[in-house]
Amino acid sequence: MGFKDALAPHLPLLRRYARALTGAQKSGDAFVTATLQAIIADRSALDPDLPPRVGLYRAFHAIWSSANIEEGPADGQGPAAKAQERLRRLTPINRQALLLSTVEGFSTEETAAIIGVPTAEADTLTRSARAEIEAQLRSRILIIEDEMLIAVDLADIVERLGHTVVASVDTAAKAVDAATTHRPDLILADIQLADGSSGIDAVKAILSQFSVPVVFITAFPDRLLTGERPEPTFLITKPYLEQTVQAAVSQALFFESSK
Repeated sequence: MGFKDALAPHLPLLRRYARALTGAQKSGDAFVTATLQAIIADRSALDPDLPPRVGLYRAFHAIWSSANIEEGPADGQGPAAKAQERLRRLTPINRQALLLSTVEGFSTEETAAIIGVPTAEADTLTRSARAEIEAQLRSRILIIEDEMLIAVDLADIVERLGHTVVASVDTAAKAVDAATTHRPDLILADIQLADGSSGIDAVKAILSQFSVPVVFITAFPDRLLTGERPEPTFLITKPYLEQTVQAAVSQALFFESSK
């Protein structure tokens, strides 16, 4: 098999990676093109001792790291652009290690080979990137829940993730007042509240004032999944698992927070 045939299946993946790394498809494609040109001009740019995909990404890394440019803002708008903007805030080598290991699915050893560092250092870089992301996502959270034990449990879960609970309330009126006062970065909301009021109504009133991601945690998901729009992006059904709450909170903050 010729080197062109060996590399062709990996080019769409490299383009995806390049876009995530640079924040823009045009910029990413320019680096991919430069990488292919370098390989065509000098076959030694593609390490024959590495699997084709690993060698291709290693060649890309050599081109990208030598450019030493500051990427501009991410393409487009919406959750994907916000996610890319968060990645752009990482130090370049940490960003690359994180994307290679978590998005591209390379092993720690392969990541190390691509960026040219010892395996232990590649692992450290990935851990450091995750810590940087977690620091970006530390947020102020409002809990709307009328069952005290559940409210305490939710507070414990999010605080162990590094977040701060600004208030925990059990009625719609209290929720709107707390949101107006504290302007939280995320809301965890039940539907059926202590005085018979509705968490849905509370959230609608809050969202009429400012934009904030909301995770509904409820025993009555059918009241939300009505087929009408907008339906909630993040919905957890009681009884819940701690890891489900953790994942929903992290995803909501990563993709929807305007911070």
